[in-house]
Parts: sequence; C-alpha cells; structure tokens
Amino acid sequence: MPFELDQVTFYFTDKKVIDDFSINLAPEKFYGIIGPNGSGKTTILDLLAGHRQPTNGKLRYRGKALSSYSKLELSKEIALVPQNFYINFPFTVKEIVMMGRYPHIARFAAPSADDWTIVREVMDKSEIVEFADRYVTELSGGERQRVVFARALAQDTPVLILDEATSNLDINYTLSLLNLAAGGVQSDAKTVIAVLQDINLAAAYCDYLIFMSNGQIVNHGPVKEILNPEVVGSVFNVDSKVYYDNYSDSLQVVFRKN
Repeated sequence: MPFELDQVTFYFTDKKVIDDFSINLAPEKFYGIIGPNGSGKTTILDLLAGHRQPTNGKLRYRGKALSSYSKLELSKEIALVPQNFYINFPFTVKEIVMMGRYPHIARFAAPSADDWTIVREVMDKSEIVEFADRYVTELSGGERQRVVFARALAQDTPVLILDEATSNLDINYTLSLLNLAAGGVQSDAKTVIAVLQDINLAAAYCDYLIFMSNGQIVNHGPVKEILNPEVVGSVFNVDSKVYYDNYSDSLQVVFRKN
C-alpha cells in the first residue's frame, strides 16, 4: 500500500485545513481528487509529497512513516507537478528537465549518457523538444507547465502527483499529458494522484475519485460507483446529470443552468 492516511489533521496557523482524513491508496491506480476551491486539495498533495507534516494523525508510505524518509529518498519515490511554477533564473528548458534526474546522480557527478537519453525521451513525449535550448523565463505559462511535467517524468518515480497540472494548457496538450500519466499507470505500474478541476476529465482518466469539502472526504470510490448526481450535488451544490458517453467511453457530467 503506497499511502495510508489515518485520521490526518493539518492546521495552518490556527485554521484547520485538513480534518480527520483517512484513506488507503493502493498502487497502480490513477486517483482523482475533486472538490470546490478552498477544500484542502492542494494541502493533501503537499502532505503526500512530504512538503508539509500532519499536525495530528498518521501518514505512511510503503508501511513507514512518511516523515522517516530523507528528502533524497522521497525524491526517488514521489514526483510533484505543482499548480504554479515560478523561476527567475535563466535556466534552459533542457536544464530544468535534467533537474528531474538529480536524485539519481551522485553528488558532484555529471549527468550520464543514460540521464541525457531519459531527458531527451521525456522532452519528446512532452512535445517540448523545439524549445529545449530556450530559457524557461521566456516561455508562456502553458509551455512552462509542460516543462515542469517533463521534469517530473524524468524523475522516474513510482508515484506522480499532479496539482491541477493542466490548468494552463489547451485541450490538445491537456489530453497529451494526461495520456502520458495514464500510460505510466497502465504500462509502468506507476501510481498517479491528481487534483483535477474538470470532473469530466477526471471521469475519463481516473480509476478512483476522492471528493473533498472543508478539508474532509465527502465520498470516495471507483468512478463507476461514486460519480452520480447525489455526490456531485453534495460537494458542489449544483444540479447535474451523469451519463455514460460512448464517444469518450466514460461517464460524463452535464449541468443545468439555474
């Protein structure tokens, strides 16, 4: 079991952001976390990535307390694509992607031929080869997002965490990168945990959905069991219809104007 969360609570200063969060996340699945703004989705990802520590409760990774792993150990296990990526230094795109290989390179050593091969492969898959030598500070928001995604792929970890990782992308690149993430689950036995704002994309790509509100799990389960108008209404306070769409080969949600 990659992750076990047992009554996890997290306070930011004096505000409870995560409240009694308990769930086990099995390997080799694509998890989608869905909820309204301010429901604690990003905070959960920060806890899973080891960037924050629970105030109370237990958070385990592979049977051990997540806090017992060193930063280097975690960087070989978990890669995060953040919602926002800011950098003011003029690194080239290929240098940024190579940063994903740093956990696998000995201190003071240069990248190996294998490292460069991996970097070239993920840049090709992420469709960023054409600006490999451009400075990342010169790129658009969407282009930067693809670069950060490629960096995470180059990290080659068992777990990939996506925090609204396609929010700056058009539908073409959104589908391309989600296809890469899903392919890692299907072909390479990876685990993907993604915060997604688009319920229909989550339904199309995820195996399992976790609905959150006010720092708590409202409901969770396999997509076909959990995605229904009652759950959507309880989380977002909207009327909806859920139906199976032959074209997308997935459940889809439509909303009615008030």
